[in-house]
Amino acid sequence: MSHPTPRRLTAALLMALAFAGAVLAFHAPAARADAQTAQLGPQELMETISRRLFAALDANRAAIVKDPEKAFPLVDTILLPHFDTDYAAQLVLAQSWRTATPEQKKRFVDSLYRALLRTYGGAIADFTADRFKIQPFKGDAAATQATVRTTVTRASGAVIPVDYRLRKTAEGWKAFDVVIEGISYIKNYRTDLGAEVSQKGLEAVIARLEKEGLETHISTDKPAGKH
Repeated sequence: MSHPTPRRLTAALLMALAFAGAVLAFHAPAARADAQTAQLGPQELMETISRRLFAALDANRAAIVKDPEKAFPLVDTILLPHFDTDYAAQLVLAQSWRTATPEQKKRFVDSLYRALLRTYGGAIADFTADRFKIQPFKGDAAATQATVRTTVTRASGAVIPVDYRLRKTAEGWKAFDVVIEGISYIKNYRTDLGAEVSQKGLEAVIARLEKEGLETHISTDKPAGKH
């Protein structure tokens, strides 16, 4: 069985990774979209979020490079309010969501969220607005779900398609999945983690994710030159 790893996620997809981390941030239910963005359509919402994110990155790049955890507040305040976190978490856990306890749900998503941010938070600082382009919207504005298509340009010049799937909620449009080169990250995590849950049980999977997050934190904080 394979787990999502940095080898499968290139630096060209930094914007998508930031969103993917926010999708799984079920642990922060207090996040809410503001009244202004709640009225926006899916295309306009993505454009607004992008402008805010790049402005924040421009102001914090040096700090994020030195300390990846500096990216966490950007994800929490700019991206998280515009994700349907409950829905995304249910899609990832699938049938296991219905049998999980409230504590397990919170621990599962919190540990996965932290693992994603610790792995990719620092790389977000390298992403710039000139490498990200939102394509013209071709969906039905009256529909309850929509896909906003974007492209990310690598340093080599290669253009990567990155699509965001959104659904209309009582608080406005919210994203719940990121599709990179045809690969849905909700489906990817559901497949990999679902197999592990079936084999070892949900509690064991949560414990593994929590342990890996702790080990990453210790490794990140370890003084240079000491092992």
